[in-house]
Order: sequence, then C-alpha cells, then structure tokens
Amino acid sequence: MRILQIIDSLEVGGAERMAVNYANSLSKQIEFSGLAVSRKEGNLKSHLEKKVPYLFLNRKKIFDLQALFLLKKFCKENKVDFIHAHGTSFFIAFLLKIIHPTIKVIWHEHAGARGAEKGIQNVVLWFCTRFFSGILVVNHALEDWCKSVLNFTNTLYLPNFTLFDSNENATTFLKGIEHKRIVCLANLRHPKNHKLLVEVAIKTKESHPDWTFHFIGNDLGDEYSQKLRTLISANHLEETVFIYGLRADTNHILQQSTIAVLASLSEGLPVALLEYGMHKKPVVATNVGEIPLIILDGITGFIVPSDTVNSFYDALVKVMDNEVLQAKFGAELYKTIIENHSEKAVITNYLNWLKKI
Repeated sequence: MRILQIIDSLEVGGAERMAVNYANSLSKQIEFSGLAVSRKEGNLKSHLEKKVPYLFLNRKKIFDLQALFLLKKFCKENKVDFIHAHGTSFFIAFLLKIIHPTIKVIWHEHAGARGAEKGIQNVVLWFCTRFFSGILVVNHALEDWCKSVLNFTNTLYLPNFTLFDSNENATTFLKGIEHKRIVCLANLRHPKNHKLLVEVAIKTKESHPDWTFHFIGNDLGDEYSQKLRTLISANHLEETVFIYGLRADTNHILQQSTIAVLASLSEGLPVALLEYGMHKKPVVATNVGEIPLIILDGITGFIVPSDTVNSFYDALVKVMDNEVLQAKFGAELYKTIIENHSEKAVITNYLNWLKKI
C-alpha cells in the first residue's frame, strides 16, 4: 500500500500533528508513506522522520495549477494509491482526483465544530465528497454528521493517537515556580476559549498567587489575541499568565508542567489531551467533543461544563491542593491513553479499513 498524507501547513496544531503522526507511523509498516504540505511549512517539519518522502507545494491560490501538477507528478512517480487529505486540504485532493482519476482520496476531518453546521454551509464540501473513497472523523458526532448531512456512508471514526518525538530539541523554558505551573496546549483562537482560563487566573491569583498559567500555541496577533492580552494586562496578570506562541518542544514543555487544562467550547478529539496523558499530567477540561470519553470525572481528571468559570476554578483548585490526586489522575489517564489510543490499534484499524476500499 502506498499512501500520501496532505495538509495545508506544518504549524503546530492538532490536524497537523496527526498528518505527521500518520506519515511517520505508516513509514514503518507500508511500502510508501509520504507527506505533502500545500501552503506553509512550519515547526512540525522537524518532527517528520527522515525516511518519509516530503513535498512542499508552495500553493499560492485556490486554483494553483503549478502546485496541482507538481502534486500529480509526485503521486505518479511514487505510484501513490491513496491520498489522505487532512482538514481543508480536501479541495486540492479533489482537484487532484479530477486530473488523476485512478488515485483514491480519503478525507480526514479534525474540526469538531463542523458537526453543528448545516448542509447549505458546506455545498462545496458536499460536492467534493462525491469523488472521495472514504471519510475519517475524530468524534462520533462528526461521524453522524457526515452520514446524515453529507450523505456519505463510508465514514469511520478513528481516535487520534500520539507519538513521542525522540529528536525533539528542548528550547522552551517555562517561567514561574516549579511544581506550580498550569499548561494549555491550544492555538489562540475562539473555540479554545483561553478567555475562560484568564478569568480563572484572576481568581487563582487571589487564592493561590504562586501558581502560573502557560499558553502554548499559534498566536496570530489578531483580535482574539489582542483581547486576551488586554484582559491579562487589565487584571495585572503579566506575572501569572504567559503566552509563548508556537513551540515545537511540547514534550519538554509538559515535563516542566504540573497540571494540564483545556477550556474549549468545541472539540473533536484534541491531540493535546493525548499528550497530557502520555506525560501522566492531571487534567481539568470542559465537557465537549470526545473529551468526556477520555476524561472520566473524578477518575482520569475533572470535567466541567463548557464556559463556566466558577466550576472550572473549583475543579482546578481541588487538583492544585492535592498532590495525591494529581498523581492518581495522571496515572489513570496514562493507562486510558495506552489502552485505547495507542498507535498500534489505530493504525491497524486504519489499514484494515483501507484494504476494503
């Protein structure tokens, strides 16, 4: 089997990590496993195994014929059977199918929020999927949505998985006091709801002034980012809440952290949650997407209603004040991730599914 992953960028994000994870993992099991990036390279390029063939298309516009024919040439030269398109890269995969009909296209949707959209909002996507051979999704709500709204039956839910990167360089050193750091791995955008965490930080500054919050993720410097920084400044949290932007050394960052959080308004299955588990971190997260399937309240962490500051604060304080609970949550979450979200289990199911197409 010969499979090419394609993603729009390699900046740090959940979909981007999964594209790299699939390419790396499959390189150990099939004849050809490659990765193509259509628009923008980024920090995750350094996480790609050296033996994985790599192509950068430098796509400048929606209908970029030079990029499209470069992709076709690469697929033909490497006799690619399947192109596995992640997220918004579905459109260039669709265009490739038009000019290279023998290739099979798999679309992988990572955006949990799409499950709330109506069909009229996705007319282009609906049309493109008529040319796809299968769809992968990261939560069960998306699976139902693809079958009912897109009317696409060959849809498979596969949980995300994470891999340790042995080649990672330790470059990020968190501020604050050791054993009193709270980390959030999430790009700075509205669905991730960092605002709630800042509002929680206002309360913890009063009750637990030594504890600090550390936001790791893409910072576009846009309105969302500016409002966040204004809120931090207005409440004199400059020494309590730190924004680091994109970082590639997440393993090193998590090793420096005490508690891990997610305050999302919507989710699929966040890769960050899997990374938290692999590092045995106690977690407080919101009750959205597939998170409740991993964070069992009071067992593998605390889970609270979305966008409720007081509930999040109360749960977080319970973890902050109890080192025994921290260790228990971390160990139970690690066990859950190893048993249900291992690389071996996911890739085996993935390849068996492809064999039926």
